Amino acid sequence: MTPHTCHDLALKNGIMPLGPEPLIMGILNVTPDSFSDGGKFMRPEQAVSQARAMLEQGAAIIDIGGHSTRPGADEVSVQEELDRVLPAIQALRENGIAAPISIDTFRALVADQAIQVGADIINDVTGFHHDPEIVQVAELHRVPAIAMHWDKERDRSKDLMDEVKRYLEKSVGRALDAGLKRNALVLDPGFGFAKTLEENYRLLHSLFDLNEFGLPLLVGMSRKSMLGRLLDLPPDRCVTATAATSVLAYQQGAHIFRVHDVAPNLEALRVARACCYGAPQQETHR
Repeated sequence: MTPHTCHDLALKNGIMPLGPEPLIMGILNVTPDSFSDGGKFMRPEQAVSQARAMLEQGAAIIDIGGHSTRPGADEVSVQEELDRVLPAIQALRENGIAAPISIDTFRALVADQAIQVGADIINDVTGFHHDPEIVQVAELHRVPAIAMHWDKERDRSKDLMDEVKRYLEKSVGRALDAGLKRNALVLDPGFGFAKTLEENYRLLHSLFDLNEFGLPLLVGMSRKSMLGRLLDLPPDRCVTATAATSVLAYQQGAHIFRVHDVAPNLEALRVARACCYGAPQQETHR
C-alpha cells in the first residue's frame, strides 16, 4: 500500500482535488460498436439518462467517447465522431448536468469542438502521439488532458514498465512543450491496449512504479478482456472482477477509476480507503 500523492487538477471552472478520496469516471460510449455497451446510449436522451444514473451512484466525471477503440473496430470519420459526441455533450449541459465531462478522443478537432460545447477534460488514448496538436487544444482552452499508453510498435524484448514510462515521458514532454502545466496532466497506463494478458497483470502488479512521475494516475480495466479471458466470462459479468482491480490499483496510488459500473466500484473503493487511511469515526452505541 502507498499513501496517495495529492494534486489539484486545474479545470476551466475550478479545482478538482485528487488524493486519498477515489474518484469515479463513468464511461458513456455513444457508439454502436463498443465492446461492452455499444449502441445503448446513441440517442441524446439515452446519454442524459445514463449520465444521471452514474452521477446518482457517485460518479465524479462523465467520459464521453464516439470512436470505439476495441480490437477490429471500424475507423470512424472525424465528422461522424463529431456527430456522435457533440449532441450528447450538449444534451447533458442543456439538461442541467454540471459535472465535469471528459471527451475521449485522439483527434484535436474533436477535442476542440467538444470543449466548445461543454467538455472539460481531454482523454487521449494515444497519449498525444496520434495528433500532437491535441495538447495545443488543451492549452488554448485551459483544460487538463489525460495521456494513456498505447504503443503498438514498442520493442517487446524490452521491459514492459520501462517502455510504458518511456512512452509516457514523451507524452508529458509534448504537453509541457505546448505550455500545459503539470497540474493539468493525468497519466493512464493503458490496460488492455497492445498488451498481452500476462503483461496486463504485470502492469497492475507494478503500477506503483508510475508514481515516480509525480502526476495523478487514472486506470481503466472495466469489463476488459484481461478479466474475461482470465475468468472465461463475457464483459457484462466482469463487474466483480473490475471492482477487484480498482481496489488493487487504489492500493498502489491510483486516483481516478474509469468504469462502466459505478456503484460496485465505488463501494469497493470506499472499503479500500478505510483500510488504507482509517474508517470514519462513529458514535458507539451500546
